Amino acid sequence: MAVQAQRAVESAGYESLRPGLSLFDSITIVAGSMIGSGIFIVSADIARQVGSPGALLAVWIVSGLMTMAGALAYGELAAMMPRVGGQYVYLREAYGDLPGFLFGWTVLLVVQTGTVAAVAVAFGRFAGVFFPALKSEIWLGVGTVGFSYERIAAIAVIATLTAANLRGLEMGKLVQNVFTSAKVMSLLFIVVMGCVIVPNRAAIAANFSGAFFSGRPMSLGFLSAFGAAMVGGLFSADAWASVTFTGSEVKNPHRDLPLSLAIGTGGVILLYVATNIAYLCEIPATGTAEGATVFARGIAHATSDRVAAAAMEMVWRRAGAWITAILVMVSTFGCANGLILTGSRVLFAMARDGMFFAAAGTLNRARVPAVALIIQGIWACVLAVSGSYSELLDYVVFAQLIFYVLTVAAVFVMRTTHPNAPRPYRAFGYPYLPLAYIVTATAIMLDLLIVKPRYSWFGLLIVLSGLPAYAMLKRTRVRDSP
Repeated sequence: MAVQAQRAVESAGYESLRPGLSLFDSITIVAGSMIGSGIFIVSADIARQVGSPGALLAVWIVSGLMTMAGALAYGELAAMMPRVGGQYVYLREAYGDLPGFLFGWTVLLVVQTGTVAAVAVAFGRFAGVFFPALKSEIWLGVGTVGFSYERIAAIAVIATLTAANLRGLEMGKLVQNVFTSAKVMSLLFIVVMGCVIVPNRAAIAANFSGAFFSGRPMSLGFLSAFGAAMVGGLFSADAWASVTFTGSEVKNPHRDLPLSLAIGTGGVILLYVATNIAYLCEIPATGTAEGATVFARGIAHATSDRVAAAAMEMVWRRAGAWITAILVMVSTFGCANGLILTGSRVLFAMARDGMFFAAAGTLNRARVPAVALIIQGIWACVLAVSGSYSELLDYVVFAQLIFYVLTVAAVFVMRTTHPNAPRPYRAFGYPYLPLAYIVTATAIMLDLLIVKPRYSWFGLLIVLSGLPAYAMLKRTRVRDSP
């Protein structure tokens, strides 16, 4: 396969990706890939699991601190090895071909494509506010697998953004910059409306009184539920490492990659916490599923988990649902674009190393990995019709946590095996902060294996499914060797 890949690259005549991403472009990739549908939805599930407004905010804060710790560690690897493929390259250099391949395999099967599918489905769900025909009921399929008008809308989003990115990096980053700016303004709009202009005194009294940390006591059961609830927070803050996949396309990677990781993740986390405070300033954290009003249902039982819509309905009444739907559609569209742009670079890097189909290692006339983009888009569409948003969320988080832990640990490995390698940036808080991330993330994974075994074990099986594929790859590479 390695020989075939090299011949394909030579015949294509387009040898390398062009550096075209500035610091601002890199920040919008980080922030835009992170901000999708989660912040508008998952607070409902978090509130149901932890049972109090204080614990709800704590989940978002802890998830944010974890994300920041991981991003600050990744910055060292990104500045040290600013190559296309990013995290795939770091794992390969630190541990060898197999971990790198398993990461790329999982990125294709569920991590990147699963997130694309999830946010695209969320786009279709909120588009249903304007177009009632976009219902979620399956009309062609069996069980949860099949086609609905909501999922057809998701497929249309994936196809449109894949086509846009096939036109070149300039088009891809233009879409990213515009929609990331719009979604940041959207969250700021919710924060200002909820916290400053039209706060609800009844909600503030319910959430920020002596009941702020009421609910379950600090027991082992509560800690277990807290860890499971972090799935929502971590998913909403996921994809921050995607900018590393474009390492060779960043104009000043040694400076801009660490900076974009720090600024992008830090800014988004602050927005997320502020947005949840805005929710708490409009509706109670807890409520009843049988509540007749938006206020009575609270965050925990918001209709279809549309927490942002419920909060905005308290401000704008019926128009609130329309306003929120627009905000979510803008957000998910931009998020999907960032993931599509960056994810294809991993497949491209793998193909260049002889670890994927040779054609995926070629560039089209616009100097983008066209075949990799198409393969990624097709599989994301398959996932979009294969399961619900929440199922895709759980698969993605567990599989991604495995590689986050391994990559942060790679900082320690590379310090040992390559002590003299140039490091334009050194991980902040090393060794304590990266070690804290590893311990915390590992504890969450163990918790998820117990609390949510169906999805977590399935996520682990997805990673391990790459082992026979890697064995076949090795045999093919030996056969193709001169």
